[in-house]
Amino acid sequence: MPEPRPEWQQALLQRNRLPVEYLDSAQKWFNPMAAIIAEHQKSASRCWLVAVNGSQGSGKSTLCDYLGALFQAEFELASVTLSLDDFYLTAPQRRQLAIDVHPLLATRGVPGTHDMGLLCRTLDSLLAGEPVQIPRFDKAADDRYPQADWDTVNTPVQVVLLEGWCLGATAQPIDELVEPVNALEQSEDPDGVWRNYVNGVLSDQFSPLYQRVDEWVMLRAPSFDCVYDWRLEQERKLSAQREGEGVMDAQQVARFVCHYQRLTEYCLQRLPSRVNHLFRLDQQRQISRYTATPGVRP
Repeated sequence: MPEPRPEWQQALLQRNRLPVEYLDSAQKWFNPMAAIIAEHQKSASRCWLVAVNGSQGSGKSTLCDYLGALFQAEFELASVTLSLDDFYLTAPQRRQLAIDVHPLLATRGVPGTHDMGLLCRTLDSLLAGEPVQIPRFDKAADDRYPQADWDTVNTPVQVVLLEGWCLGATAQPIDELVEPVNALEQSEDPDGVWRNYVNGVLSDQFSPLYQRVDEWVMLRAPSFDCVYDWRLEQERKLSAQREGEGVMDAQQVARFVCHYQRLTEYCLQRLPSRVNHLFRLDQQRQISRYTATPGVRP
């Protein structure tokens, strides 16, 4: 009879509604990376910022939850996870952006729809060991939670995990923006105003963020085609939690992921050679290969 799993592992499975097989895979693939980070932080004099890239539904949040629990249980390292999704602009801010710049910016997701000032201030406080509130975003309501509902980190941490679908994406060459990549861009951004604005934000606001990052991780999907299926699965999980309130159906998901296609495909092409820890996924989100490359950056 197998030994019972440690409490932190059982709690992880319950929180994320995961099969026990997830732990076997995580221990095989993620523990070596965690050990590298933990060994570094044993003698480090400052907090370490780890950025995690992966397309929608690739398992970024689950990976960060696993790493955070592992750091605490096995290495006695305090960590905190931030999601880029929690730093979206509020709904009124995005509606104003849609009026001022382009209607597609009302939809959360792409660079330009995040409060990068708030993210950088939050990161700087964490990296300095200062108490800070962590924003939270309600995806079902499509708006930020009131500040009274934000989480608070009162004590210094040794590791900050920052996960986001477009982290590591850099501005595309202007000539690559000319041709639309899907029907959404063709019909709703025929002049390229939206995609050029997003591109400018990557250069002006995301590049300074990347200078703060110490280590890069990527969960690489096999192709963009998987993203729709994975995102639909996410919505069904959210629907079960919220009894169907404020979640997207299959047709809405298909339109929603079109907003992400350009940069997701760009990341799939460019990032693998520019991250420190690359995990290649198959269509079932199982890891097929791990590559460690010290010293590279997006």
